[in-house]
Amino acid sequence: MSDASAKPWPVMSLAEADARLNVPGSPFEWQEIDIRGVKTRVWKNAPATLRDIFLNGRAAFASRTFLVYQDERTTFEGFARAALTIARRLAEEGVQKGDRVAIAMRNLPEWPAAFYGAILIGAIATPLNAWWTGPELEYALQDSGAKVAFLDSERLERISEHLHNLRELKRVFVCRSAEPIAHPHVTKLESVIGPVNSWIDLPDHPVIEVPLAPDDDATIFYTSGTTGNPKGALGTHRNSISSLLAHPVSLARSCLRRGEPVPTPDPNARQKASLVSVPFFHVTGCHAILNVAVAGGAKLVLMHRWNAEVAMQLIERERCTSAGGVPTIAWQLVEHPALKNYDLSSLESISYGGAPAAGELVRRIKAVFPFASAGTGWGMTETSSTFTHVQAEDYQHRPDSCGPPLPVCELKIISEDRRTLPPGKVGELWAKGPNVVKEYWRKPDATAETFVEDGWLRSGDIARLDEEGFCYIVDRAKDMLIRGGENIYCVEVENVLYQHPAIVDAALVAIPHRTLGEEPGAIVTLAPGAQASEDEIRAFVAEHLAAFKVPTRVVFWPEVLPRNINGKIMKNELRKVFIGGEVGAGAW
Repeated sequence: MSDASAKPWPVMSLAEADARLNVPGSPFEWQEIDIRGVKTRVWKNAPATLRDIFLNGRAAFASRTFLVYQDERTTFEGFARAALTIARRLAEEGVQKGDRVAIAMRNLPEWPAAFYGAILIGAIATPLNAWWTGPELEYALQDSGAKVAFLDSERLERISEHLHNLRELKRVFVCRSAEPIAHPHVTKLESVIGPVNSWIDLPDHPVIEVPLAPDDDATIFYTSGTTGNPKGALGTHRNSISSLLAHPVSLARSCLRRGEPVPTPDPNARQKASLVSVPFFHVTGCHAILNVAVAGGAKLVLMHRWNAEVAMQLIERERCTSAGGVPTIAWQLVEHPALKNYDLSSLESISYGGAPAAGELVRRIKAVFPFASAGTGWGMTETSSTFTHVQAEDYQHRPDSCGPPLPVCELKIISEDRRTLPPGKVGELWAKGPNVVKEYWRKPDATAETFVEDGWLRSGDIARLDEEGFCYIVDRAKDMLIRGGENIYCVEVENVLYQHPAIVDAALVAIPHRTLGEEPGAIVTLAPGAQASEDEIRAFVAEHLAAFKVPTRVVFWPEVLPRNINGKIMKNELRKVFIGGEVGAGAW
């Protein structure tokens, strides 16, 4: 990461940098086309479909290591043969273009093979949250109408008593199950593709010829859903591939704004390697990590579950060039007491998203990993992962921003009466671009409410844009507190809490109040060995914000705050801390 104070910044405006990128033949060239009646900017030279990404990656990187999980390893060619074998078996099971193929398992090498196996025959790959309970999995399988499901043994155990309710589900493939299979519709996946280390020995099945176009349906990802049942976001091949250039275009922008030329790919450069701590069933894990690796020849190092010290061991052993996920993971790496015991010099980038990141985090990353670039962004299930991104000097100068939209994407801020607001004004964030999904699966009312006129998506986030188009997320609309008629945006207070040297994790939630309606309550996690009192923290916030924004109570949490799989703090759970008086105002 360059020293932001070494010379004037920026040398070039964002608009000029984007114009420099949009030249004929460039990988970043874009054009405007009509998609379902809406004029939309798209990457002109991107692959047409996910199948093209698969085929190109196999041809270019066949002998490279692709997936690493514990003592298992496979190359791009081994992975390709497993996916093609699965595609052939799905066709034998009667799966046709447009049928849904569900995947519910932790991050195992079988996950990408099942995903691309479904894609290769034109099915709609439907990843399901591996944290869900049996009834939740049953709901999504019924809602999607999945014909086939790929599960690991844990997910099979959860869903087994519900299988009789799933009339459309014709076949279940289960991997890594030591138990004998008695159900007539359940088959061990190993009987189809064998163990991971032997995938390279599978037959080289031909690709099944199924017509695929960029705007054909490709995926259904379910939203995390804070109320009611989750909704399936129906995405196209174009939605998926539009995220491929998010990080390269962000890097190119940074170089141009620094006054340097855009770097050209070096075919002799060492292979990129990503430590994967984000689940593949999340759009970030699938679109921004898995698909990017397939397209670019990167190695993916998988973890059974997140553990900061195990992560550092893997980074050292596999020479990982990138790591991250949600901000908490980055914090755990930079603050870990065993950090000095490991060689993490291979790291080139630490990126995160899915939750607000304190401005202090980018400064800590630069101090601990001076040669790694910190980056963050904003996106949703409905935007097929990354929609905005910021890194390097831009991030250092705007540490509270999630960056500008990608060149093919647009943002605007809308008032309650549906007026477009000028820079600096706070309102609801609306998004438009080729990565915005088509609709919610079989939910026309929810689709009409969220996907509005001329291709715009209502994000539900409260935000502002600056003069250059950088986005600042202020809060989720439903998480805004109102104390005696005064609005309190949670992120604003949380950012101040993060500036306290003892705090590594923080959330602001509403405490019900008889006369004021709500008061702000803070729940914080302290760094290992750090100490701070409630009064000290309240006084610290009071130095930075108006009195009505100062938390009336502070609770100390013994570990990182609970989050859902999208990295968002589960504030509904944390609000219970302040209800009923079970917890005192001091330390928990």
